[in-house]
Amino acid sequence: MKAMHPVARLADLREDRGTAVKIEDTEILLLRVGDEARAFQAKCPHAGAPLADGAVCQGRLVCPWHKASFAVEDGSLCEPPALDALQRYPVEVRDGEVLVGRDPLPAQATESRPDDRLFVIVGAGAAGTAAAAALREFGYGGRLLLIGREPGEPYDRTALSKFVLQGDKAPDEAPPLREPEFFRQQRIERLHAEVTRLDPQTRQLELANGQTLSYDGCVLATGGEPKPLDVPGAQLEGIHLLRTRADAAAILAELPAEGRAVIVGASFIGLEAASALRKQGLAVDVVSPASLPFVKQMGETLGQHFKTLHEANGVTFHAPSEVVGFTGDAHVRQVSLKDGSQLPADLVLVGTGITPATTFLTDLPLADDGSVPVDAELRAAEDLYAVGDLATFPFAGQPTRIEHWRLAQQHGRLAARNLLGHAERYADVPFFWTLHHGKRYEYLGHPRHWDDMHLDGSLGDQTFVALLLAEDRVVGVVACQRERATAILAQRMRQPLGRAEALDIVQAN
Repeated sequence: MKAMHPVARLADLREDRGTAVKIEDTEILLLRVGDEARAFQAKCPHAGAPLADGAVCQGRLVCPWHKASFAVEDGSLCEPPALDALQRYPVEVRDGEVLVGRDPLPAQATESRPDDRLFVIVGAGAAGTAAAAALREFGYGGRLLLIGREPGEPYDRTALSKFVLQGDKAPDEAPPLREPEFFRQQRIERLHAEVTRLDPQTRQLELANGQTLSYDGCVLATGGEPKPLDVPGAQLEGIHLLRTRADAAAILAELPAEGRAVIVGASFIGLEAASALRKQGLAVDVVSPASLPFVKQMGETLGQHFKTLHEANGVTFHAPSEVVGFTGDAHVRQVSLKDGSQLPADLVLVGTGITPATTFLTDLPLADDGSVPVDAELRAAEDLYAVGDLATFPFAGQPTRIEHWRLAQQHGRLAARNLLGHAERYADVPFFWTLHHGKRYEYLGHPRHWDDMHLDGSLGDQTFVALLLAEDRVVGVVACQRERATAILAQRMRQPLGRAEALDIVQAN
């Protein structure tokens, strides 16, 4: 029998969070479950967050950084962005003392059932990769084809505006969603190609090279395409969109040692890019039709907070305003605004949103914005599911399209379950995080309206939780540097949550 090491007293462990311990150079997370203990890897398999800084709520361990969640009972994966279960360690309690083995337990194998079907996933981003991984996790043993237009393995696009543009990572260092070996081991065929036509009636899709494939089940996960500006001069060099590694590489290749950048649109990507380019030393102007950023998502008080934060870091806003044209000799030199003013520009980044990538679909009704309407189980047609940025799905009683990276992964996992015969619905809480001048902000929920906001903490100190409330129920949360509180709220908001209980959570964490 392998040695068991005493690491803690059970009485010293809390049930609402994990405790990190070390056996020589191995860090392990302990969880107390009544009179028992569980032992798991100490860092989240997604991005290495210390799970001891997260929280335990309703039988789940929630990561502090990106809100992946795992079952306390066995470490199995409940919600992404992690795509793996937690590694487990042997643990026992003797006379109140917790003993842990240093060698991890074997991973729990998934029984793969023989299957002669072909499942095709169109789109190899966050949603598509999550769907492919989940199909194998849930036991699908048939042929699985993951088709993507972009060369290379799937990667985390959110790193482009947050870390790549500010020079912390090269474009090819954007974290992979899965290593190449994973696809080989899981028998996931990767096809770098463009789907030019998909007919749900015949269950066939055509590729740009003329090849035709027939599928038994399909997940549409092509996401969206950035919206270019349709104004004079929009084709000049130096005007960029940001969606891919190639886009980021092109921006960095043209980045002047000093000069001015103009960001068109005060979107989350636009203002993350503004923050990144200020770090690179450029003067930055932001042009937006709205007086304040993020008002629709957060309200005027928080919108003013973000505007003030950017202005304090040297960003100049031109709002409300509108770009009507660009001028220059081959390369952009000036940006023309509707009021007649001109902004000098050595670089322009357009961040005015995306259009669902659905032009290849035939005989499938689309919403007015080009997205695919789906039912509560994400079904667009028989054996065809649509997920992520391109799907309009029922949420809080209304058709909704949400462009969140983590939600796209949640959709991918849900579609995988339903392709295999389940009938599950989205029941989680939308979440994303955004980075501005070194400060990390988190956003929970997807409120359409609210009638009150309760602020715990200080906007000035950038340590706060803001509760967005409708009839005294929490419908959204905006927070900065309060990750344990948001870890609990991310789980607790799966059910109706009143102001009083939410404040108890926030003030205790």
